[in-house]
Amino acid sequence: MFEIYLPIAEVNINLITLTIVSLFAGFFSGLLGIGGGWIITPILIFLGIPPTFAVANGANNVLAASVSGSLSHWFKGQLDIKMGLLISVGGIVGSFIGIFIFKFFFVLGVVNNLIYILYCIFLTSIGISMLIESLVEIRRISQNRFIRRKLHKHYWVHNLPFKIRLHKSHLYISIIPPIFFGAIIGIMSSLIGVGGGFLLVPIMIYILGMPARLVPGTSLFIMIFIMIFVVLLHAINHDTVDIYLAIILVVGSVVGAQVGTKIGMKLKNEEIRATMSILVLIFGLKFGYDLFFGKIIPHLSKTSSSLTGSDGLAGFVINTAQNFPGTYAISTMLICVIFAAISAYAFKKFI
Repeated sequence: MFEIYLPIAEVNINLITLTIVSLFAGFFSGLLGIGGGWIITPILIFLGIPPTFAVANGANNVLAASVSGSLSHWFKGQLDIKMGLLISVGGIVGSFIGIFIFKFFFVLGVVNNLIYILYCIFLTSIGISMLIESLVEIRRISQNRFIRRKLHKHYWVHNLPFKIRLHKSHLYISIIPPIFFGAIIGIMSSLIGVGGGFLLVPIMIYILGMPARLVPGTSLFIMIFIMIFVVLLHAINHDTVDIYLAIILVVGSVVGAQVGTKIGMKLKNEEIRATMSILVLIFGLKFGYDLFFGKIIPHLSKTSSSLTGSDGLAGFVINTAQNFPGTYAISTMLICVIFAAISAYAFKKFI
């Protein structure tokens, strides 16, 4: 009961479970100003979705959640579009590099191993660093120790050439650091389907020097452009975007993102970040266990014959994905983005 067949990923999955997972990922996306891919993509893998499909559809989900969340911040004037576009330029370049690396391992038949290794390293290191940071902050607040800090320190990156003025963030900075860090995020997004918010947010605050109130919305805005290219490239190169999966995920994620955004504007999130860090750490250790002691989902490489065995709507979806991958990917993204935009407007207008 409530099972649905995903024609591109070629697996059955429980509709209720998938919706709850997407709500959960979307909620923390809006709450912390991150894409949510680090939650949704690992869980999709744990639910039995092959990693290559989880990465592509996780990226599509990040796109929808980012549209919904960034619109909410934009309505409140908490978004620096100029900085976002600068970082996005680097992110788009990085997405092409990341897809090239992904394709190289895909051809070798070991791309799933790469995904497990990267998630183990990424989630474990991020989880530990988040937990330490959160516990230190909780202890500082409990002891009523308030440290007066500068907004940001000046590093050698601030002395680089090609400087421009960013009026919204009150910065005069070289375009090189934003583009460089954007490229790093783009590579990561292509390889493991995450938005990179856990890296991007501290970079924007502590290195680029952006005001903290502008960072969550700008981070989500950046991920819109990066994820468009990530999803498109995955669809064209690997035929891994599943419109059924994308639509189910987007319904939960954009609603969750709106709720998370509204709650996040009212709460202090030290305890939330500490809780989330434990969850991230558990995910990272789970990937490590599966890598060394468990079972990695085998690499799947679809052939033309495997793509033509369905009929009806599923057959139409499969044939379109195979013969017109670019159009198929753009259509899938448009459906998700339109739903996300309508959701953001509805929450602003009526809730």
